[in-house]
Amino acid sequence: MMFQMQQIGPIQLDINGAKISAVVRPADTLLYALREVLGLTAAKPGCENGDCGSCTVLVDGLPVKSCLMLAVEAVGHKITTLEGLQDAPIQKAFVEHRAFQCGYCTPGFIMTCQGLIEKHPDADEDTMFTWLESNICRCTSYEEITGAVRSVLNITPE
Repeated sequence: MMFQMQQIGPIQLDINGAKISAVVRPADTLLYALREVLGLTAAKPGCENGDCGSCTVLVDGLPVKSCLMLAVEAVGHKITTLEGLQDAPIQKAFVEHRAFQCGYCTPGFIMTCQGLIEKHPDADEDTMFTWLESNICRCTSYEEITGAVRSVLNITPE
């Protein structure tokens, strides 16, 4: 006997300020729903176990690894993806500081940084480093990334 997971929905998601209906399966992650169901591809699949942060989105203003959250768990929450930032200062700072190499991790880093800026607009360097620990750049663009975040938060390097 072959087991086939049933679809549920449509569920209503609040993504980038728009109410969007999506038909998902109970085990579909938010990352899968964003990319494969809704076509929002900025959040990237990386490790798919919550370690790398390339799939980071904001949920109610806080960074969440979308590979660890079920799509059905996102119902009733405000989801922001990179597509919804619309030229936020952190995006411009990443470009100005060349805070990327291959760029695969960049959307996740930007979303984590946006969450930091929203939650702690007066963050110090220790807070910045604590928040950045949740993301991994395999190309080692950390100096450029921290430079971009420092510039938006007006942090002088220690």
